[in-house]
Amino acid sequence: MFYPIDGYQSTGIKRLKRLEKTIDSTLVERYLKPGSFKKSDELNLWLCEDTKSVDSLMVVDKDFQSKMRKLFPNSSGYGIAVMDISNLNNPKYAQLNENSGFQPGSVGKIAVATAFFNELRNLCPEDWSVRQRLLKNKVVKSGNWGGLYDHHTIPVVNLENDKLVKRTVVFNDQFSLYEWLDHMLSVSNNGAASIVWREALLMHVFGDAYFGLTQEEADAYFNNADKSELTDIAINLVNQPLRNIGITHDEWRLGSFFTNGPDQYVGSKGGSIGTPKGLMKFMVQLEQGCVIDEVSSLEIKKLLYMTDRRIRYAYSPQLDNAAVYFKSGSLYSCDQSKSTPCGKYMGNRYNYMNSIITVEHEDGTNYMVCLMSNILSKNSAGDHMYLASAIDKTIRSINNTNHDSQAVTTDNSGNI
Repeated sequence: MFYPIDGYQSTGIKRLKRLEKTIDSTLVERYLKPGSFKKSDELNLWLCEDTKSVDSLMVVDKDFQSKMRKLFPNSSGYGIAVMDISNLNNPKYAQLNENSGFQPGSVGKIAVATAFFNELRNLCPEDWSVRQRLLKNKVVKSGNWGGLYDHHTIPVVNLENDKLVKRTVVFNDQFSLYEWLDHMLSVSNNGAASIVWREALLMHVFGDAYFGLTQEEADAYFNNADKSELTDIAINLVNQPLRNIGITHDEWRLGSFFTNGPDQYVGSKGGSIGTPKGLMKFMVQLEQGCVIDEVSSLEIKKLLYMTDRRIRYAYSPQLDNAAVYFKSGSLYSCDQSKSTPCGKYMGNRYNYMNSIITVEHEDGTNYMVCLMSNILSKNSAGDHMYLASAIDKTIRSINNTNHDSQAVTTDNSGNI
């Protein structure tokens, strides 16, 4: 789960209120890592002062490239982009198969969040407090959109008796916009992603009338809308914010909802694809505050801050003390007629695993990674975890060496 633990007051996300008790030790969640306890006002965007274009920042540093390249002796099936921003005056960038296209899986939910915040900004361009009140106070129903057969469970918290139940979404579920966003990004619930996309669509269509839009009015609109026209609106709505920040159609696009429920209203179009280069363009501009606007960029980053059990890439023990902002997506399939091994996260037909992460260490080592892979019959969750450790050790070694060199230079200067 994501978002800073102290965020209940501003968001109304109930699971955060329960997690607040971890701070005063009345409730112990032993899976929480030391890096999970940053407060909201401690989260920031690192590149807001850097006005360089994303293309000028994503220029390969030969030495850094060489060190990263050694971690992938067999590069086939991998794509990666890495940016070390520990020294804000001298970011280092490396890439490998950066233009290779992969099925993005749940990483695509970040595009849905971006579209949602874009429409929210269009409703309230000048006042973040109005946007946040809408996020916190507007409650919407799941209905047919909620992915009633989605295997991803959501946390349902009863604050009165301090009970937490994890279950799948049901037809009558009602949550605030903030909580649907949290369900989409934290536990990667597919139904929540469709609902968030639906609400972005309604904001786009109804404009200011969205503030008072009832469930009955929303349902009536979808029941009477032209499916072809609505498909065009929905697909453009979720992809245009990516185009606005220079991410091309072939670098990252989303072509369908995450559940079958919306199929009766909205079709698919254009397919979905992601590349390490496209995802890194997003991550860099998020840190620059250029994804929609600065306040939206920071809010998306907060929604990606991990405050629950870490998985896959983020499970690396090297990252335990670091703050991590993370989204992962997997898609695998088995062909039982093949003799090669197959299982969970190790498909022998296809085996996509994607990780995007920003890592912030207490020693000032900060970096971003977009890692995508399709390695058949290999446990991709474990593979990403091991690569996370190797990448972290390499980057920290580089920065420790640089710090030592600077210390020697300073000492020598002082002795002159």
